[in-house]
Amino acid sequence: MTTGDGAAVMSRAKTRLMDLEKRIIGCRHCPGLVENREKIGREKQAKYRDWEYWAKPVTGFGDLQARLMVVGLAPAAHGGNRTGRSFTGDASAKVLIAALHQTGFANQPTSEHRDDGLLLQNVYISNAVRCVPPGNRPSVQEQRDCLPFLAEEFDILPKLTTVLALGGVAFMSCLRALSQKAPQPLKAKFGHGGWFHFGDYLPTLVASYHPSPLNINTGRFSIEALVDLLQEVRDNLEVAAPG
Repeated sequence: MTTGDGAAVMSRAKTRLMDLEKRIIGCRHCPGLVENREKIGREKQAKYRDWEYWAKPVTGFGDLQARLMVVGLAPAAHGGNRTGRSFTGDASAKVLIAALHQTGFANQPTSEHRDDGLLLQNVYISNAVRCVPPGNRPSVQEQRDCLPFLAEEFDILPKLTTVLALGGVAFMSCLRALSQKAPQPLKAKFGHGGWFHFGDYLPTLVASYHPSPLNINTGRFSIEALVDLLQEVRDNLEVAAPG
């Protein structure tokens, strides 16, 4: 591929992503999710009472040339639903972004708001569900309704080779989205540290526990374990890099 061809590919990808982001932000398909995200935005959390909450669906963000996509469950009530950016301003973000920084995927260890200077390098962050669900438990139908957005992101990122799913819900959504690109449904079982290869034309799927406060505080998961897995992913990306 020539330099001109590469620039044209990235330009088309940018245009497609901008169109997708507009459709995500404007989505009101799931009444329960719309009601929940807007209710949280009105009532707010006491320490954020001066914030104007985003309270809309949250798009993905990051490096358009990323070879890695990290997929979480959904925006946090007072994180992404407040700030308008995934994994921003909440406890899970503190763990994930710090781990991405330690492994060279982010230029800084914190993610507090959309204008905080965070830059992602070779990674794009998204979610399986784009609105904060009640109790962080989206219904199966809500997961399926959001699936086309995730599948479209997989198609748009031109250099994507690896998807890291954080938690079982994200893992199953990623598996379903990848299955849409396969001749038959893909099969894989979630387990932290699992790697699943589906052939040369589909991204590798990697499973991880979610860096939620519950998992971190109970000792089920740790930032050290996430750093180890991200370093393994980074090493694999470097080995597989063209040229």
